[in-house]
Amino acid sequence: MNTPRRIARRTRGHGHGPITRLMSPSDLGHIVKPFVFLDIFEAGGATLQALGSMPLHPHSGIATVTVFTEGGMRFNDPQAGTGTIAYGGVEWMRAGGGVWHGKEMTPDAVPHIQGFQLWLALPPELENGEPVSRYIEAADMPAAGPAHVIVGSHEGVQSPVPAPEGINYLLVTLAPGARWTYHPPAGHTVGWLALARGALDAGTPVSAGEMVVFEPGEAPVELSAAGSEPAVFVLGSAVPHPHTLHLGSYSVHTSGAALEQGERRIAELARKLREAGDRRTSAGTIPVFR
Repeated sequence: MNTPRRIARRTRGHGHGPITRLMSPSDLGHIVKPFVFLDIFEAGGATLQALGSMPLHPHSGIATVTVFTEGGMRFNDPQAGTGTIAYGGVEWMRAGGGVWHGKEMTPDAVPHIQGFQLWLALPPELENGEPVSRYIEAADMPAAGPAHVIVGSHEGVQSPVPAPEGINYLLVTLAPGARWTYHPPAGHTVGWLALARGALDAGTPVSAGEMVVFEPGEAPVELSAAGSEPAVFVLGSAVPHPHTLHLGSYSVHTSGAALEQGERRIAELARKLREAGDRRTSAGTIPVFR
């Protein structure tokens, strides 16, 4: 029988107002790539407006994956319709060759919001390809036991998110005292989790606000919810990204040439964005520009 995976690294990141950066491409992102960036965000009251007033900014070479562990946000996009992304739903945005975004969702009528934004490094065939933006509400997202399958496939359940192969990303809630074992697919030697609320026992304690990285390998991850409240967390596993990370201010690519191409496209889009003028919808959102 496999020995359960042990924790090799842990972090509580660095706070920036309602956002705590748990991982960047320049630190843990080099270790757990294709997962290269992770923020946990949390806001209530006046800080909800701060969360909804993020400036427009560009990306290339990556996909962003946004999920909520509490509350949610509304989207309004002429190409995607309207709706709400709450627990179990996802905003998927594959930047590819370049996009500008940051105001495509507004806070829902809730007192408190918490969630995660993840960046995935894309393979060479997608890193400068056509952008894809999807909003998938919770009712249309599958689950396997306590896990919503946000990206990839778990226990025979396939996510509808059009992500590259070899990546799993799960949103999990364990009831107090519940035990759960994650068996990574073959080749998924990268593994980590980040805990939003509650407490976990992963062989050693994990507390709310922590991200932990498991030692490399395909051994199972054995977890139990400690304490008196549910444990809510995201867990990622993947086949390692084999490329060196080439970093721009908002971009991650597999080569210097690919990064240069992405940044040229971002600059071109910036000019077109200025020419487009006010693109704000009646709901106050600004759709992804690509």
